[in-house]
Amino acid sequence: MASPHSNAESADNNLVAALKIGDEEAFRQLIEQQGPRMLSVARRFMRDDDQARDVLQEAFIQVFRKIHTFKEQSKLSTWLHRIVVNTALMRIRSQKRKREDSIEDMLPGFLEDGHQANPARPWAATGEKLLQRKEVRQFVREAIDRLPENYRTVLLMRDIEEMSTAETAQALEVTENAVKIRLHRARQALREQLDPALREEAE
Repeated sequence: MASPHSNAESADNNLVAALKIGDEEAFRQLIEQQGPRMLSVARRFMRDDDQARDVLQEAFIQVFRKIHTFKEQSKLSTWLHRIVVNTALMRIRSQKRKREDSIEDMLPGFLEDGHQANPARPWAATGEKLLQRKEVRQFVREAIDRLPENYRTVLLMRDIEEMSTAETAQALEVTENAVKIRLHRARQALREQLDPALREEAE
């Protein structure tokens, strides 16, 4: 008896084969199966919902054009996910920004002796437990969205999409050291925003 995993893999292979011969029903099936999840990916990167939908549409166009290059060593959904992320990054880079917002005002302040002016305190629950609450997830999303674009993008790629430092650097066309610095500062700024609301109340 075939396992659910082997059945899913077989269905995936059949779908890829149909896509490669230009089967319109296969493309409709792909959009129906993967569209909602990939739209969520696009929304994480784009601040505007209409832009997220544009990114998704462009990503599916890329799939249509490049499906013949897809190699079955990876999952179709993984390949599509990477196309959506890359399409979102291209859209971000193409947007003309008059100036890049500074992250300095979001970072923790330090005293002359090098200690933080307002040290972070333990939160009442772990981050994992806190994120199980809908209102906390929304608060975190809003805090991430307030980060300057270049820091926000690195945070999303490393901590949400779980891309490696090397992959992130290559996608953003920056050095790995730049990725590490931006990620560190983005995490600091995010913690500074979340800390007042989520930390354990001091007696």
